[in-house]
Amino acid sequence: MEKSEELGGMLRPIVESLGLDLWGLEYHAGSRPAVLRLYIDHPDGITVDDCGDVSEQVSAVLDVEEPIRGDYILEVSSPGIERPLFTAAQYRQYLGSEVKVRLAWPEHGRRNYRGRLLSVSGDGIEIEVDGDSFMLPFGAIARARLLEPAGSGR
Repeated sequence: MEKSEELGGMLRPIVESLGLDLWGLEYHAGSRPAVLRLYIDHPDGITVDDCGDVSEQVSAVLDVEEPIRGDYILEVSSPGIERPLFTAAQYRQYLGSEVKVRLAWPEHGRRNYRGRLLSVSGDGIEIEVDGDSFMLPFGAIARARLLEPAGSGR
């Protein structure tokens, strides 16, 4: 199991117990200190107090369970307008939207894509860039971020 999945499984119940959703998390062990970034969400929005409450509860559990060796920085925030995308369900929610995708390795001769999200399958996403469509496997996606929600008129 990947460390991000382990941390997500441990921390999701804590976030949900506060009436919030764990939109996703990023764990960067390679930086010193390590960085654990949690994105929390709620239909009514996220407040600074929500972030503080999650930070306090999560810190207490991490201090007891010690899933991260050594020093780390914990960041808690809302996903924001240009929200990162983590799951197939999140991609489906934004079909037709403009997204920016960075791959861990090149697919179709490139690692960076910016275009319209056309479809989502069990294997990955299809994105249209300058009139061409590309299938990108989930396993290759290092980061994906929403740039413009479909119908936002920006």
